[in-house]
Amino acid sequence: MMSTSSLNGLLSPIRFGILACVLSTPVHAQDQFGIDQAKASMDAADVAQPQAGPPLWEPSTPTQNPYSESKRVLGKILFWDEQLSSDNTISCGTCHIPASGGADPRPGLHPGFDESFLTVDDVLGSRGVIRMDEMDEYQQSDSFGLEVQVTGRVSQSNMMGMFAGSLFWDGRAELNFVDPETGELLFQSGVAGLEIQATAPILNEIEMGHAGRTWDQVRDKLDLVRPLALSDSIPPDMLAAIGVDPTYAELFELAFGDPEITAVRIAFAMATYQRTLIPNQSPWDLWNDGDDGAMTFEQKAGFSLLQASACGFCHAAPTFSNFDLMVDGVRPPFEDIGRQAVTGLSSDRGKFKTPSIRNVALRNRLMHTGGLADIDDIFDFYGHRNGLVPFFDNAHFLVRSPILFSESGEIAVKDFLVNALTDPRVANETFPFDRPGLYTERAVPNPKIIGSGDTGSGGFIPKMIAVIPPNLGNDDFKIGVDFALGGAQAWVAVSSNPPVGGVLPQDELIGPITLIGMGNGGGFGTLAYPIANNPALDGQRLYMQWIISDPAGLNKGGDGFVRSPVAQLDIFCTEAVPCSVACAADFNGDGLSDFFDIAAFLSAFSSGHPSADLSGDGSFDFFDISAFLSVFGQGCP
Repeated sequence: MMSTSSLNGLLSPIRFGILACVLSTPVHAQDQFGIDQAKASMDAADVAQPQAGPPLWEPSTPTQNPYSESKRVLGKILFWDEQLSSDNTISCGTCHIPASGGADPRPGLHPGFDESFLTVDDVLGSRGVIRMDEMDEYQQSDSFGLEVQVTGRVSQSNMMGMFAGSLFWDGRAELNFVDPETGELLFQSGVAGLEIQATAPILNEIEMGHAGRTWDQVRDKLDLVRPLALSDSIPPDMLAAIGVDPTYAELFELAFGDPEITAVRIAFAMATYQRTLIPNQSPWDLWNDGDDGAMTFEQKAGFSLLQASACGFCHAAPTFSNFDLMVDGVRPPFEDIGRQAVTGLSSDRGKFKTPSIRNVALRNRLMHTGGLADIDDIFDFYGHRNGLVPFFDNAHFLVRSPILFSESGEIAVKDFLVNALTDPRVANETFPFDRPGLYTERAVPNPKIIGSGDTGSGGFIPKMIAVIPPNLGNDDFKIGVDFALGGAQAWVAVSSNPPVGGVLPQDELIGPITLIGMGNGGGFGTLAYPIANNPALDGQRLYMQWIISDPAGLNKGGDGFVRSPVAQLDIFCTEAVPCSVACAADFNGDGLSDFFDIAAFLSAFSSGHPSADLSGDGSFDFFDISAFLSVFGQGCP
């Protein structure tokens, strides 16, 4: 039997534990699993036996969205492409990392119901994007200012979604699937939870979008970007697809028969991919399929105890969830009414979805609040011990009674949960749970902030905001400034040379920009700086610095300006796939040299887009037209 000390060693990285046993079995079930029964369940005669029926499931698909391999791969590419967000900093997969059990390993702090940080109702949610307005410029959030926003509920695992019926913590992704663009009813069968869920985060201004983001904007962006351009490692199935069909238009044509990009097709592709994420090769699955040695004696006993206890009602094999909505008692319902916000029913107040506990050992926080510290806290919480007791308001009546195991029984249950319900493919991120590397996971940030900046009025140092990857063709690249003098005039210096004494040489000076806000430290602003889709820029290093008109600059005997720290940008194409723009004549990056390149150049030239400055002299004139005509005449090899 596993010792308590060795088990604690395994459990040390597991935070916020397994989901609560929120149950509908008779009250006397609580008394059945005291010390005597738990010890008896450790006897060989009482250890669980494999279940009847097929244990390893295959993906099933609705008739409205039939499976195809090209659709699955497209969905996988979309799911992991950070360029699907407004600012290229987050993908759907960022919040659903396989090695973290399909959940989000990045802790973020949300102030909760009282909107005050560091109080008892805080939520350890999932990090999204800095708030942006309809013009895609930075906009202060009431709770987070110009820091990354955090969701009010932690993200759930995206695995097992095919079996869940409805999705999201409150189950609002359910029943009918309506085309987000046309309003046409597409699904009436109640099996489209994955399709419904897939479209929501892309436009959500906390998770992936900016205020007022539209599907036209999403479509226009996908028409321009290189798929997975931000990834430094790409799994073979995705790499092969991009190698053959290097644009999203081509990938959509392969999956759907024509290159049109729509919200429905995005949803269909991502849902097709997610239906393949079935973690059904854990030791329990192998044992249940007839390999008696796949689980230890103690793990078999732990499985018996878990299933026979009240916990087994919510977490029964083989899915290890009933996918029902229950009141878990973690927070008073008034702090988050949960399902009631969807149905309007008072009986649904405080109800939340019960996820599967498969791969629970890989997750670093669970429950919708992330509010319990580890798996031991979960057992303490629902055992009403060590000072942890659920909130009884509207909680299921069984949550009001302790759920207890004997000492040996609890060790066995934890052993089962930690060691026997983990699919090694998930833990090791192997197919189908493999994934690209994310840009935000790189050890060295790019952009990188260097220097300390000047102290301005009120003692505030203007903060440089530079979080967006500076990749070729990134029309969404921008920098921001915060904690500057409100209403002041500001400029941005751009240079190919590093700062000297905290001051950046001015190869280019952009401005003035009137900062939003009032008072000392209350000013903020945005500079959009699209990066040309020009391979000649690959590897170029640029520096950027905010320069703000501020009396503090004169008071210190300076020039009347204060400066932010400097953002160092290393412009890149992509590490995993060669740039698709092989020559300057292919202006739109589709691999061809044709009329569309002429149209793209003229559009960029007329709008003053930096990509049209082919002569590199900082202006838009005859020399740029001449340069384009020259390379276009040569064509592409």
